[in-house]
Amino acid sequence: MKNESSGKKGLVFGKFLPPHKGHIHLIQEAASQVEELTVLVCSIKAEPIPGYLRYGWMKRIFPKLRVLHVTDENPQFPEDHPDFWQIWTHTFEKNMPEGIDILFTSEHYGDEMARHLNCQHIMIDQPRETVPISATMIRENPYEHWEFIPEVVRPYFIKRVVLTGPESSGKSVLSKKLADHYQTNYLEEYGRTYVEKFGIDVDLMDIAHIAGGHIFLEEQASLKSNKVLFCDTDLIVTQIWSEIFCGYSPEWIHLINHTLKYDLFLLLAPDIPWVDDGTRQFSHYSNIHFKRLKDELESRNLPYVVIEGGYEERFQIAVKAVDGLL
Repeated sequence: MKNESSGKKGLVFGKFLPPHKGHIHLIQEAASQVEELTVLVCSIKAEPIPGYLRYGWMKRIFPKLRVLHVTDENPQFPEDHPDFWQIWTHTFEKNMPEGIDILFTSEHYGDEMARHLNCQHIMIDQPRETVPISATMIRENPYEHWEFIPEVVRPYFIKRVVLTGPESSGKSVLSKKLADHYQTNYLEEYGRTYVEKFGIDVDLMDIAHIAGGHIFLEEQASLKSNKVLFCDTDLIVTQIWSEIFCGYSPEWIHLINHTLKYDLFLLLAPDIPWVDDGTRQFSHYSNIHFKRLKDELESRNLPYVVIEGGYEERFQIAVKAVDGLL
């Protein structure tokens, strides 16, 4: 499979389950030694982190490299199949028909794989001395090895906590206090930001903007979170609010609602004084709104804790719940 062109073509392949800074070191070193480097993200259906996510992460980390997603259900170990090496050789030849000059790995099997590919093998940091981490270590305890997880990968591992409840139930105050306590960030209620800018007379198009804006801002906030992200409201709040005040909620909000995953909901009771801040207008709906939110969480079997009492009591209840989560 030796390529006779003057430009060296290199190959790095792996599961990247998940990608970590050791992988980044390997690929950067490999890219510096060849004219063209191909990175194959190899996944099978049975693996714990979906392959499409790992492929997307690698594309974002290395936008200038040739990154391909391989979904062949190949055997994972030589003892799994008598034709193990031939099967994998076929996979590599199929994805790099132009040939391979150098195979880069950090694994002991690299020499044997290179022999079957008829190419050179360069081992990079096999003992993991430069970057002392493995994907197994991260999967077993991501928070202990947080510094080795690339920024684009961290949102997969962060715990997402939603503060939900009716108007003026203390969500914003508690969100900020919890974020300070856990030395992380929080997502402000985008619906509030929206009505402050465009007014409180909203219709279904405004609901659509609020829902879409929340999803976008949550994704951005998750990139900067330290192990946990506190979200001041979510699309369930948007959905219920729309149902109460607009008559119904658009179907797509329901659909997206069920694809978003959160680890804990803190449901704030309307048992503190209601404050008119200029954007609130439905104090008489507080108990109705609270019950609708509670019913929705229970009907979907979502994990929640009711937060009630004075401000300090609320904070202590919330911290106990989050500590249990982490």
